[in-house]
Amino acid sequence: MAEVTLELIKQLREKTNVGMMTCKGALQEADGDLEAAEVILRKKGMAAADKKASRTTTEGVVATLVNDDSKSGIMIDVSCETDFLSKGDNFRGFVSELLGFAAKAETLESLDSFLAFSVNGDETVENFVKAKVGELGEGMGVSNVIRYDVDGNGIVGSYIHMDGKIGVLIEVGCKSADTEGNDDFSALVKDICLHIAAAHPICLSRDEVSEAIVEKEKDVYREQVKGKPENIIDKIVEGKLDKFYAGSCLLEQGFIKDPDKTIAGLLASSSADLGDELEIRRFARFAVGEAS
Repeated sequence: MAEVTLELIKQLREKTNVGMMTCKGALQEADGDLEAAEVILRKKGMAAADKKASRTTTEGVVATLVNDDSKSGIMIDVSCETDFLSKGDNFRGFVSELLGFAAKAETLESLDSFLAFSVNGDETVENFVKAKVGELGEGMGVSNVIRYDVDGNGIVGSYIHMDGKIGVLIEVGCKSADTEGNDDFSALVKDICLHIAAAHPICLSRDEVSEAIVEKEKDVYREQVKGKPENIIDKIVEGKLDKFYAGSCLLEQGFIKDPDKTIAGLLASSSADLGDELEIRRFARFAVGEAS
């Protein structure tokens, strides 16, 4: 058998964009013949699948999986070309399989690390997806994936809106382990998830907003008040910036069920009711077709 070199594997990957291990296997089967290996991949649907996967994918499904003890949760955004496919049992089952793979991964540091995760010997998640593309004949891909594992006391909550068009994953911490099983605490977490789905906050608090975004907003506000007396421009800009924070930062947003109370205020009153100290540690909101 001819030697299958790393250079040959790289060449085949560049031509087909199929995973390295799959390219190696095809080259071994083709006795090192590059063209024959490409034919083997095409016959298996892998090379063709890559072309289909490159097509525009603006439909799809966001799905979540939270452990029974609510100490770990996963959310994934899987895209496809048509709304028809996204509603089918085959595609939904495929998404569930991907959630299962994400649950088995020891860590989920990035989308790339998830795609490289081995699901069965040499088969990676990336190759699993491409095989499904070949089966269904439509471009598909994993747009985003995230996993929360609670460190200490607290729970992970999730919410799916509009039949999978929007999803939310959140981690809410507490001081007492007894609070984790409290029904009122679970209801609070669900309410905050509903709020995030509807209000679309970009971050938890104003100190998480990048300086670049802040300066961009200030530039817009300064342009809006051009011509005003210099001594009041800064005050007007700061006032407009406060409104921006109130609309964009989760803790400062008015709660959708009671707009007169902020999410920070909701947490404070709920902490008092439960006799504990509650905090939102992190959250994510995925929406089909939105950039990550």
